[in-house]
Amino acid sequence: MLIPKDFVHYKSSLIMNKNNVPKLFLFEHNTKAGVYGEICVLAGSLKFYGFSERRGIIEKELIIHRGEIAVSAPEYWHKVEFLTENTQFQVKFYAHKSSQIIIDNSSERNTDCE
Repeated sequence: MLIPKDFVHYKSSLIMNKNNVPKLFLFEHNTKAGVYGEICVLAGSLKFYGFSERRGIIEKELIIHRGEIAVSAPEYWHKVEFLTENTQFQVKFYAHKSSQIIIDNSSERNTDCE
């Protein structure tokens, strides 16, 4: 899945590992309306699970290795699982360039995976 060209990066998560990942990421959750999430694996490997709906069946399983990315569409139910002890990842968030989200977060924009 690709992020549409008229969507821009507006925020990045901290770099996460087994010790600091918010538990939310390990259980079914979704990306908010109008927002794409780009999962960037910086070390190790991560497994991405996509669900047909909340508490639905798994419709997608993807292993993401160091240097690879996966994209979660707006309002898509998903979770991640650490596959290696040294896994580190970051999530970059994208919204439509003229959306209120971009206006509200314009001072925090950063375009690089750290």
